[in-house]
Amino acid sequence: MLNDFYDVDSEPIVNLEAFYGSKKHLVDKCMEKKVKRYVALSYIVFWFMVLGLCGTASMVFHCPPVVMRILSNVCAWAPTIVLLVGFKYYCPGQTMGGFYKKAFGGRISIATLAASAIITLGATLITVLILSQLQGKAFGEYWSLGAYPFWASFLFSITTGPTGEESGWRGYLRPYLNENYSFFKASVIQGVIWAFWHTVLWFVDSDYMGIQMIPYVLSNVIVMTGLCFIMNYFMENNDNLIYGIVIHFCFNFLYCFLQVDIWFYVILSAVYILIIALITLKKKAGEFQSC
Repeated sequence: MLNDFYDVDSEPIVNLEAFYGSKKHLVDKCMEKKVKRYVALSYIVFWFMVLGLCGTASMVFHCPPVVMRILSNVCAWAPTIVLLVGFKYYCPGQTMGGFYKKAFGGRISIATLAASAIITLGATLITVLILSQLQGKAFGEYWSLGAYPFWASFLFSITTGPTGEESGWRGYLRPYLNENYSFFKASVIQGVIWAFWHTVLWFVDSDYMGIQMIPYVLSNVIVMTGLCFIMNYFMENNDNLIYGIVIHFCFNFLYCFLQVDIWFYVILSAVYILIIALITLKKKAGEFQSC
């Protein structure tokens, strides 16, 4: 590769670094393009799997609910499938073993892991408690074992988003965003990307239509952004993917048993806005003390 062009006296006429930018700048631009392509392809593959695989299974073959649940779990692995299939492109110079060793290499604190789980579970439980008070119903009326035994609900919950999505969203995307943006901005970007990845489910796997879609969609964006704040906060000092998996699982698991209306999502949004605010204030306080 030519570094510069020279005249007859060997003096640089055009400095290629000044023209194209530094090598680091070129590498950063290249990585940015790869990350954008990863996000776009994760969207496309997931939406294609939901509409093509699940749609065909439901409308053509009329598969039973348990088969549909298994297929939906398979669809949730789209971010990981895209990452692993294109691994050499998205993670040049790395091996899959090295990638996962780094992703799970951070120290784990039982206390902080438990705290992250309690905050995530607590947000949902507090929301149901507030809803029960406002609607004058017993707390237990909002829960049901559903169509599957407890062990099956546990298995379905752990093998969907928590293990299917986290390699991509937290293992690959999160480090890039955190390296290039502030804590607040990285968390918001990650939350918005993650939320709108679910767009197809808002229309094909939701009980809400018409005007109720507005608070439902807003709640999805706010809550998933809030979950990214929780994950980023705990993973900042304990950079281990197990935190993302546990938080994701704790959020998903309770939904196997919830029987709620749209007001649950309105209240849940307010709870997660409070969580985002508290985490942001704590981060600001920590930065002030370190100055």
